[in-house]
Amino acid sequence: MSADATNEGALGRRRGRPRIDLRRLGRAALGGSGARGRLPDAIDHVAKVHRAHHPGADLDILRRAYVLAESSHRGQTRKSGEPYITHPLAVTLILAELGAETTTLTASLLHDTVEDTEVTLDQVREQFGEEIRFLVDGVTKLEKVDYGAAAEPETFRKMLVATGNDVRVMSIKLADRLHNMRTLGVMRPEKQVRIAKVTRDVLIPLAERLGVQALKTELEDLVFAILHPEEYARTRDLVLAHATRTDPLQATAARVRSVLREAGITAEVLVRPRHFVSVHRVRLKRGEPSGSDLGRLLVLVTEDADCYAVLGELHTCFTPFISEFKDFIAVPKFNLYQSLHTAIAGEDGQAAEVLIRTHQMHRVAEAGVIALGNPYAGPETPDSPDGERVDPTRPGWLSRLLEWQRATPDPDTFWTSLRDELAQDREVTVFRADGGTIGLPAGASCVDAAYAQYGDGAHGCIGARVNGRLATLSTVLRDGDTLQLLMSPDTVSGPSPEWLEHARTPAARIAIGRWLATHPTPEPGAPPTAPPAPPAPGPPRPAAKAAGPAPAGPVVVAEQAGLATANVRLAGCCTPVPPDEVTGFTVRGGAVTVHRAQCPAVDRMVTSGRDPVGVRWRATDGADARDYRVTLRAESFSRPHLLADLTEAIAAEGAAVISAAVEPPHEQRVRHTYTLQLSDAARLPELMRAMRRVPGVYDVERAGRPVAAAPL
Repeated sequence: MSADATNEGALGRRRGRPRIDLRRLGRAALGGSGARGRLPDAIDHVAKVHRAHHPGADLDILRRAYVLAESSHRGQTRKSGEPYITHPLAVTLILAELGAETTTLTASLLHDTVEDTEVTLDQVREQFGEEIRFLVDGVTKLEKVDYGAAAEPETFRKMLVATGNDVRVMSIKLADRLHNMRTLGVMRPEKQVRIAKVTRDVLIPLAERLGVQALKTELEDLVFAILHPEEYARTRDLVLAHATRTDPLQATAARVRSVLREAGITAEVLVRPRHFVSVHRVRLKRGEPSGSDLGRLLVLVTEDADCYAVLGELHTCFTPFISEFKDFIAVPKFNLYQSLHTAIAGEDGQAAEVLIRTHQMHRVAEAGVIALGNPYAGPETPDSPDGERVDPTRPGWLSRLLEWQRATPDPDTFWTSLRDELAQDREVTVFRADGGTIGLPAGASCVDAAYAQYGDGAHGCIGARVNGRLATLSTVLRDGDTLQLLMSPDTVSGPSPEWLEHARTPAARIAIGRWLATHPTPEPGAPPTAPPAPPAPGPPRPAAKAAGPAPAGPVVVAEQAGLATANVRLAGCCTPVPPDEVTGFTVRGGAVTVHRAQCPAVDRMVTSGRDPVGVRWRATDGADARDYRVTLRAESFSRPHLLADLTEAIAAEGAAVISAAVEPPHEQRVRHTYTLQLSDAARLPELMRAMRRVPGVYDVERAGRPVAAAPL
C-alpha cells in the first residue's frame, strides 16, 4: 500500500489475466490529467473495464479522484522508479476486473493519499463524501512513529473494525496487497519473506472468508513462490511440461458439450486450469498428477434448476465418482460460495472434476463480496443504536472477530489470536434451543458456543444438551446440531483450566484465560501466593478455614505405627465421612488412602494382595469441626428442570456443590453425580432424604458402592 512495493517482477503470475501497462500509465500520468471534464488517458482502460460490468456508471467521480491522486502523488516514485500513481491505478484495475462498483473504485484511487501525501480525511470528505472518506480511512495504515512495533497488528485491528461496518474496506486492502505482492521482486529477501508470511497467515484467509477466490488463488501462488521456491519451481515445470501435450480435459469437455446439447440444456463448458498451489496439493495427495489433474471442467448455466439437470445428465452418460459429489448450492459455504462438485471418468479413464454453477454463482465465486456491489444501495439502511453502520453482508466469522478484539487490548495477543482464528478454514452453524443460531469455526466445542452466546456469562456453564442429549462441554459440534447450554445459578462459579484444552475460538480462550488469571487455583499444600491482609479494626473474627480439601489428615489417624497422620488422605472415589466404617491402603510415597469399607476399590485391592491399614476417625470438638466432602449419585427419570430442582434442594440443605456431572439419559432415566461440601457430616442423611424428595428422583446413593438396578 505504501512505497515499499517494487517493480513488476511478479512471481507466479496468474495465467490469462490482462495486465495493466504500468510504464504506459506512468507516461500518461506524467503528461497531465487532460482537458477539464475529459477522462484522463491513464484511467481509460479502467473506465472501459468498469463500464463492461456497470454500463451506466458515472465516470466523473473517477476522473476527479484520479486528478486528486495524481496531483498529490506527483513527484513520488516507487522503488522501481515508476511514478507512484501507477500503484493506485493498478489496484483500481484489479477491483474493476472483479466488478466493483464506482464508490469502491473511487476509494481505491485515493487509498494512499492520506497515508503518503498531504491530503487529509476532511478534504476527502469535502470532495467525495462521507462514504468514500470512511473507506479511505479504513485502509490507511497507523504510523510506526506513534505505535512502534504494534503498528502492524493495530493497523489490522483498525481495518477489521472498519470492515465490520463496510466489507469494501477489506476488498481494497486485498487488491492493494495483491499488487504489492506482484511487484515484490526487488525487495530485500528478508522483507519479501516477512510480507509473504503476513499475507499467508492473515490476508489469504480473509480473502477466502470474503469469497474473493480470484484474489486468493493468485496471492497463494505469489506466496508459494517466495516461501517455497523449490517446490514452486518443480510445480511450475510440471505444468509447463504438460502444456506441450494433448490435454485430456479438452476431449472430455467436448463430450460434455455434446451430451448437454442433445439434452437441450444451454450451457457453457470450459476447461479451468488449476493454479500452482492447487496442483501442488494434488501432487501431495495423489502423487504425480496426470493431465486430468491439472484442471477442472466448469459448466455455467442460467438457472439453479439447470445445475441439477446437468448433474443428472453427467451421472447418466458418464461413469461418476460418487464420493466426489458435493452440493454447495443447497448448503452454501460460509463465504457465499455455491456450486455442485462431482467427478466423472474422462477420455483417459482418469477422474475429471466438474464444477456446475450459474453465471451469477460464478461471479460470486470469483469476486465474493465484491460481486455484491454496494451493500448500502437501494433503500437507506438505518444506523444501529451504537452509531455503527449496519452492513447486511457482515458474515458470522467477522462478527466474532469484532467481539473478541474488543476484549484483547494487548497487540501481541490480538495478533496471535487473529492468526489462530483465521487458521480455521471451515465454519459450522449450530441451532440454539431458543431458535437462534451460532456460527462457529469447524472443530469448535460446547465451550466455544457458550462464550459465543453468553460472553463472560459463560463462566457459569455447567453442561449442555446436543440434539436433545446431555453432552460434556468438550463435545465437538457439527454443522446443524441443536444446542442447549445449561447454566449454573451460582454467579461465583467459573471455568476450570481444562476448558482451555477444549476451546478453539480466541473469544473463549481469552475469556477463560482472563478469569483464571484473576482466580488462581493454589496447588494442594502450596503456600499462599500472598500474605493474608491484616484484620480490620473491630471485634475479633473467627479464624478462616484452611484452603484445599478439608477432610484430610486432621480427622483420620492411622493406627499402624510409623505412619504419620499428615500422610493420610481420603479417597475421592467414595469420599468417606464420619461415622463411615473406613479402611486404608498405603500408596506411593508412604501415604495412606482412606476408603469406605463398602467401596468396590477395597475388594479390588485386597484381591490383588494389598494389605489394609487400620484407620479410625479422630474425635473432634466444635472448635476442630471441619468441612467434609462427599460424592452422591442420584438416579432419576429424565424431565425438564431436574438439574435446577436438584441443585436447589442441595443448596437448601446448606451444602456447596464442588462439581457435578450428568450422564446422557438412557431409556428416559438419567444419573446425576455430585461432589458436595458439608460443614457437618451428621447432615448427610437429611441431605440425601431431601434429594430423594425431588420429583422424578427414585434413589440417592453414596458413590463408591454398586448401584442397584433401576426399577422398571
